Amino acid sequence: MKSKNNLKELSYYGLLLRSYLTESHPDKADDIKFIKSRADIAAEAYSDAIKEGYSHDRAEEMASQALYTGLLFSKLDTIRNILWEEFSYLSESEVNEKALKLLPLCEEVFADYMLHDELAYSFEYNQLYTELVGQIDLLEDEDEL
Repeated sequence: MKSKNNLKELSYYGLLLRSYLTESHPDKADDIKFIKSRADIAAEAYSDAIKEGYSHDRAEEMASQALYTGLLFSKLDTIRNILWEEFSYLSESEVNEKALKLLPLCEEVFADYMLHDELAYSFEYNQLYTELVGQIDLLEDEDEL
């Protein structure tokens, strides 16, 4: 019950972040202290930007940057994308279910890479993607899924 009460106390930015974490970083979605801290930083970034004369839209961009820094790359989203692209015979619900099962089974592959916000736009990402496809193929062949 305590965590539900804490959820009611989340600010606008806290609710945004928790929603994102639930979808893309489920292991962090219940870290209310982290969420509140990031939400406070985002709210302060927004407030400071408005005080400095930035538009609402620009202030919102600055707040979002503060809110999501270090969280833009998601292992789970990467696995989901691979399943959608390479295993297109899966339904959306199967993709989500399999991605959650695959996440711990793919940690060894992820461990070989420096994960950061811009990884998805780098040459290294192509290599990671290829290795993950291979790992998922092997797991599927071994009936681990």
